[in-house]
Amino acid sequence: MSHGSPGDGLRAAGTGGARPTSRDVARVAGVSQATVSLVLGDKWRGRVSQRTAGLVRDAARDLGYRPNLAARNLRLGRTRTALLIVPALTNEFFARVYTGAATVAAEHGFGVVLYPSPEGVGPAKDPFASARAALDGVIASSMAAQALTAFHGTDLPLVMLDSDPADPGAAAHVNLDIADGMRQVTDHLLALGHRRLLHLASAVTSWTFDVRARALATALQAVPDAALRTSHAPLDVDGAREATEAALTGPVPRPTAIICDDDILAAGACKAVRRLGLRVPEDISVTGFDDLALATAVEPELTTVRLPAEQVGERGMAALLAVLGGRAPEEGGIPVELVARGSSAPAPSA
Repeated sequence: MSHGSPGDGLRAAGTGGARPTSRDVARVAGVSQATVSLVLGDKWRGRVSQRTAGLVRDAARDLGYRPNLAARNLRLGRTRTALLIVPALTNEFFARVYTGAATVAAEHGFGVVLYPSPEGVGPAKDPFASARAALDGVIASSMAAQALTAFHGTDLPLVMLDSDPADPGAAAHVNLDIADGMRQVTDHLLALGHRRLLHLASAVTSWTFDVRARALATALQAVPDAALRTSHAPLDVDGAREATEAALTGPVPRPTAIICDDDILAAGACKAVRRLGLRVPEDISVTGFDDLALATAVEPELTTVRLPAEQVGERGMAALLAVLGGRAPEEGGIPVELVARGSSAPAPSA
């Protein structure tokens, strides 16, 4: 360690007239940036010697260093703003997630900025010139962590909703018990005597849809006379209708039930069944997933899995607040519930 004055150290290091940083203070005082942060944040007692603390303060004074208040406020959670990234604004599920997050945020004096990813499930771009200066943290729903590279390395805590818990880089995960929801649907149809099943799966690559497919296949493993086919469809009514029509007009035996990855796909499946001169549920049962407003707008009303989207948003914002406060977020999946309505009935007899 140099025994010259801090000013000598600065002249040796050379700042070229630029505003001094904590790195300059650390270099002049001969300590780490972490030590500078502890001393200037008045958290050094019991962790740094009094002599070292004096060196840091002297260096900061002689350099004319002033802490970056915006960065300090960010670390302490004082910008009081969270960013919620969703794949789309047109899906009711994400609107309800936002409502839940905003409700909890308001109770703690926070605001929530809603931002749709331009590319759906990713990658999401930084909507600000610098998220680091404008936000306390990021919440992302139904996306992959690797789609959020714009926020990596920003020191912003990231909370992932309805996403792969194995994805690295998240400070917390909040997930629905999606697998149990698909098990409930499968058990419901099996109890009604259905054995020929069509899975109308989302064509979107996403953890939440992968979980549904795995849970369905696992639930049918113990049923030796069950037959499962899968057709993929885009997440819109017309695409789902076309995919269902193609599946129902093929040479293989017609399924007695269609299990759809969400209610929008189920609405398309119901249209396809009717266009082929068949009836829901007398000839083919149809089930959805999400319990959107659409589920009770169609006729017959959809049997579906109710996902408490607002609770997802509430838990997500609570998890971010816990991380910012140095606390452990609540753990455990959020339960989901099968809602049986008119679109499912006993399988037709041979």
